[in-house]
Amino acid sequence: MHHNQPSTTDANADAGAYASFLITGDAVPPEFWTEYFQVSPDITIIKGRPFILPSGKTSKGMGKQGLWGVSSELAVQSDFLLDPHFRYLINRLGLPRDNLRQTLQEAGAKMRFSCFWFNPSGKRIPDVARDIKEMTEAIGGTIDIDEYL
Repeated sequence: MHHNQPSTTDANADAGAYASFLITGDAVPPEFWTEYFQVSPDITIIKGRPFILPSGKTSKGMGKQGLWGVSSELAVQSDFLLDPHFRYLINRLGLPRDNLRQTLQEAGAKMRFSCFWFNPSGKRIPDVARDIKEMTEAIGGTIDIDEYL
């Protein structure tokens, strides 16, 4: 019985990474954040309404919470490091912003970086630079790494 081994030349077979900047909260319409950042979001969900799935289809269910998000997935080609994905989002969104923490609090919203980290070999460690961690904490946000083995 033969098992197909992935070729060692295909370095991307064991790698994948991107990051999303997400704001969640039910009280603020997505247009508010689009205006605030002057950036078109990659995803928006309004609580209690159907939303567009990544496939382009409309969801069968209703949004469980409001969401406004920007992703590095299509913009940054870096499967081995998260840093370029964070830097892209930070640059695109003009972070940090002096009033973002207060704006989030007033909106009853939360901010997080959600990172996709594909790691079937289990050998890669997702590294987040200290300045990115500190900036995220300063605006009251969190960093979540979803690791897929």
